[in-house]
This record gives sequence, structure tokens and C-alpha cells, in this order.
Amino acid sequence: MAISMYQISVPVFVKTLANLAAILDKAAAFAAAKKVDPSVLLAYRLAPDMFNLTRQVQIAADHAKRAPARLAGIEPPVYEDNEASFADLKARIDKTITFINTLKQGQIEGSEAREITLKIGGVSQTLTGQTYLLHNALPNFFFHVTAAYAILRHCGVDIGKKDFIGQI
Repeated sequence: MAISMYQISVPVFVKTLANLAAILDKAAAFAAAKKVDPSVLLAYRLAPDMFNLTRQVQIAADHAKRAPARLAGIEPPVYEDNEASFADLKARIDKTITFINTLKQGQIEGSEAREITLKIGGVSQTLTGQTYLLHNALPNFFFHVTAAYAILRHCGVDIGKKDFIGQI
């Protein structure tokens, strides 16, 4: 059975970004209830060499917009990386979902063998569309969403596995 490049990309990115937005809502409510300056949560990181919450969300959104765009053979939008609040991060997620939803199934289907060239560590690497999606884009996306979740969970935000996975 052939894999549907559209089905394993666009709906997965959209659903997980929506779950991340809901998690950010819970984080904002937590900050307000506990009288914690939201900037503390936004700047929090789990390890000194790890990106903070804001950057984790930005990178997750970047992977979610770039992967389907590359599979469709188009340029993704460029964002400024200037988010400074939960509302800003949610707006970034919203515009990412809006962009992803403009892509039609026919633009992405058949991209399994499309050559995708990336610069990884300053070195160009060419992958097939399927290898890129399954072994680069999706793992990176979920890594950064998971890191954002873990940061907020560590800070005491009342979130759990159901928040991460959402409704099936």
C-alpha cells in the first residue's frame, strides 16, 4: 500500500500545532493564576544548552510550515522570530496552520521521490521527499513540540499526555 504523503504531513502538523496552542493557553492561565510573569515561562529552558520555550515553539512552527511546502515544491513563508508573549506564539501557530491549510493534497501527493536539499550543519544533503518527511521533518517537529511541553510541565503547568496527543 502506498503511503499518502499528504495524510502523514498536513493533518499531523495541523492537529499537533492546535494541541500546542491549547497547551500555551493553559500556560498563560497558569501564569495569571500563580502571578508568574509570563516572560519567565517563555524564557525557561530545561538545560543551559537547550533552547527556551519561545524558541522551541518557533522551531516547531518552522518545521510544520517548511515540510509540506518543500514537499509541494514551493517556498514557505518566512517569520521574523520576534514573538514575546503567549499571544504572539499562538498567532505564529495560527498563521502556520493557515498556511499549511492552503496546500492541496494534489500538491503533496507523489512527492515521495522528490529531491529535497537541506543544509544541515552547513553541509548540503539531498533526501527523497519520503526520507525527508519521515526521518527529518517529523522527528524534528515532534522533538521541539515535546521540548515545549516538557518545559511547561516542569514549570508546574497542569498538562498531561491527553493535552499533547489531543482527541483522536
